[in-house]
Amino acid sequence: MTDGWNARNAPPPSGQPVPQNANWWSDALADPWRDPYAPAQVVLPPPPGGGGPAPEPVADPDAPRRSLTPVLLICLITALLAGGLGGTLGFVFAVRGGLANTSGSRLGAPQAEPSAAVNRAPDSLAGVAKKVLPSVVTVRVTGAIGSGFVVSADGYVITNDHVVETGNDNMSVSFSDGSTAKATLVGRDPESDIAVIKVAKSGLTPVALGNSDAIAVGDPVLAFGSPLALVNTVTAGIVSALDRTIQSGDPGGTTRYYAAIQTDAAVNQGNSGGPLVNAAGQVIGVNSVIRSLGTTETDAGNIGLAFAIPINQAKRLAGDIIDHGKARRTVIGAEVVTGTATVTGARLRSVEPAGPAATAGLKAGDVITKLDNHVLEDGTDLIALVRKYAPGTVVPVEYRRGSKTATASVTLVADSN
Repeated sequence: MTDGWNARNAPPPSGQPVPQNANWWSDALADPWRDPYAPAQVVLPPPPGGGGPAPEPVADPDAPRRSLTPVLLICLITALLAGGLGGTLGFVFAVRGGLANTSGSRLGAPQAEPSAAVNRAPDSLAGVAKKVLPSVVTVRVTGAIGSGFVVSADGYVITNDHVVETGNDNMSVSFSDGSTAKATLVGRDPESDIAVIKVAKSGLTPVALGNSDAIAVGDPVLAFGSPLALVNTVTAGIVSALDRTIQSGDPGGTTRYYAAIQTDAAVNQGNSGGPLVNAAGQVIGVNSVIRSLGTTETDAGNIGLAFAIPINQAKRLAGDIIDHGKARRTVIGAEVVTGTATVTGARLRSVEPAGPAATAGLKAGDVITKLDNHVLEDGTDLIALVRKYAPGTVVPVEYRRGSKTATASVTLVADSN
């Protein structure tokens, strides 16, 4: 008996087509019910569309080619236009807004218009410097260099005595614009360290002179001059102290006394004779002395302790020199003891008969402890402070005689020299 399942489902003989209605499937080999000993055949349908993909066309090597010149020309023009536009935009961005970082963030606040920075206020430090610099000079003497400032349109210049003490016919000055002129010595007062020279040039711009009695500790100041031959230098600071009494001078030379304006504006060698100016552009002092940690003059340098002669004193002495050829020195009519720390105050070694001190009732041996409310430490303080005042000034003094303290009023006078 023939198995009906096998008859219906047996694959056709090898090489013959499979009937359309045959119960045969393409995955017969995976059929778990198939007789493993029965012959099997896997029939896969042909891929749709018949054959494989169409072959790519082959270009004819002898066919004429299209010119690339128009394409290259268009690319070149486009690149030039893009470069020009990018450069313009970059310039505008750099000028108006500054450069941006790689993330595109804008750095810094928007910049002000250039005119706002150029047109600085006249009362700013830059405005004051611009106003004063044309009146400041560099004084050149054989073996020395210093500073000075013009006080008259016809060429009078105030400077320090120690700047011109070796002066000769080779003295000259230079201005902030680079021009130079010869200068001659008019007169000098070694003990007050003030000198006047005359510049062979007319039409100069004099400085404005202030009132050194009206300044206060903490006021802003500018120092002008040529420190270490660096001409046209301006430094800033404040008034650090007033009436700072100083005695200076080389051994065997002139002893100079200052009741000075102390400032922390940077002052160095070469600033001597230059102006110390207030915030209004007015000269209030003549830069003269510095304190330094250096042991020699060559080693001396700024440590924030500089001293200027008050302009009221310098102006009076310069006027005397111009009008009379020499300065009148203010005196109290007594000789004092200096260089001793055994007594606090200025001890009078001797008193001139009929002089200011004697007229006020002071005697030799008295110790002046205050002059015009300034406490005196020693005789140097008395000399320096007396010379600050003009002859004819009446000053109150407090003195000690033995164990008693008394007061008096002294009318200062000019010396007889």
